[in-house]
Formats: sequence, structure tokens, C-alpha cells
Amino acid sequence: MAWLVLVLSGLLETAWAVALDRSAGFSRPLPSLVFAVSLVASMAGLAYALRDIPVGTGYAVWVGIGAVGTAVVGMVALGESANLPRIASLLLVVAGVVGLKLFH
Repeated sequence: MAWLVLVLSGLLETAWAVALDRSAGFSRPLPSLVFAVSLVASMAGLAYALRDIPVGTGYAVWVGIGAVGTAVVGMVALGESANLPRIASLLLVVAGVVGLKLFH
């Protein structure tokens, strides 16, 4: 259960990062609200998962999922560059996250 919560919390990290960008410095109410709610939920999920997963592993997996998710949203939906070196770099992050889970 802890791993499922950790993955969902990592996805919520993507949500709050994108909402933070869309909030335009907290000048737009709806994205600012999405940011706050998803940030609290993401942190709560991380805290829950860390009861069963070591902090080094849990935090690294959480950040990795959030970073890759945010970069993918940026490339797919926000017009950011999707060149081969960026994609290869993201795959390396994914490999690291999978490695942390496998060797936990």
C-alpha cells in the first residue's frame, strides 16, 4: 500500500508543479487553489509512505516521479522541447526510480 500511495503522491507532485506554473505567481485563483490542495495531498501521501519506506528511497522515488511527470506534461501539453537528449535523460531518471524500487 505504501508504494501505491508513494506513486500517487509523485503524480500529485506533477499536478502541483504544473499548477504553480499556471498560477502566474499566485495571481490566478483556480490554479493557485489546485497548487495548494495538490501540494498538501502530495506531502501527506509522502509522509504516509515514509512510515514503511526508508526516507532516502521514498523521497528519491517521489521526486523522480514528479520530475519526470512534470517534464512529460511540459513536452506534451505545454510546448517544451521533446528532443532525444531530454527524452533519454528522463529515461535515465525512470531507470533510477525502478532501480530504487527493485533494490529496496
